[in-house]
Amino acid sequence: MKRQKRDISQRAYSKGYQQGYHGRSDERCPFQEDSATAREWIKGWQEGHDDNLDGIKTQASQQKVIALR
Repeated sequence: MKRQKRDISQRAYSKGYQQGYHGRSDERCPFQEDSATAREWIKGWQEGHDDNLDGIKTQASQQKVIALR
């Protein structure tokens, strides 16, 4: 049986979260500016960035990303 891929916006959010959590710049967004996927990536980046600043531990952030899948 084939495995169904996650929605592109869900993947964009997850990737953005990971980049934000690890302190990378929001300018590294790989999607076209002002697209729906770019907005999702930025939302994820902002949440990851905030979690990092709030001191959320790596394990908790990984569990959060897994829950998004």
